[in-house]
Amino acid sequence: MTGEHGGNPHLWQKAASLAARFHVNQARKDGRTPYVAHPFRVAIVVSNVFNVHDPIILSGALLHDVIEDTPADYDDVYYACGTEVADIVAAMTKDMRLPDAEREPAYDRQLSEGDWRVKLVKLADVYDNLCDSTPGNQRQRCVDKARRAISIALDDGDERLAEPVERLRDLISEFSRAPVEA
Repeated sequence: MTGEHGGNPHLWQKAASLAARFHVNQARKDGRTPYVAHPFRVAIVVSNVFNVHDPIILSGALLHDVIEDTPADYDDVYYACGTEVADIVAAMTKDMRLPDAEREPAYDRQLSEGDWRVKLVKLADVYDNLCDSTPGNQRQRCVDKARRAISIALDDGDERLAEPVERLRDLISEFSRAPVEA
């Protein structure tokens, strides 16, 4: 394991605590689920669905939204978890200063420029969002984002992304076959 924290198997525990502190009092779109459930589920997808157990990647998954959605900044993540985790989180952060029409294309370019770990966390992020979506327009938006993440991962060409891409494709297929609820 490389990096200043990569050899620390407890790094993900520090990241989980940091995520819980920064996401405190935030809720998911349903207004009931604590927001921190999402990054925890993303880390579980990385570990249990994608079979990746690297503490740097798990930490990046746990913290992937803290810069974008909380008062945290790069330095907060860097000082707690090191450069590699902070770089993953930064690559997962949309530039909210950009107009809406420019934000998503810029974000996709940013993801494309990230290393394979960034793409893996993004695949897990859209996997969880798709699982958490409701039928209809919200689910279709999640499917569209999942397909974009797959395209970005495939462009990378890294074999370590092959199984996660397949798991996400399987999930998209599963939801496509599911009956639409009234």
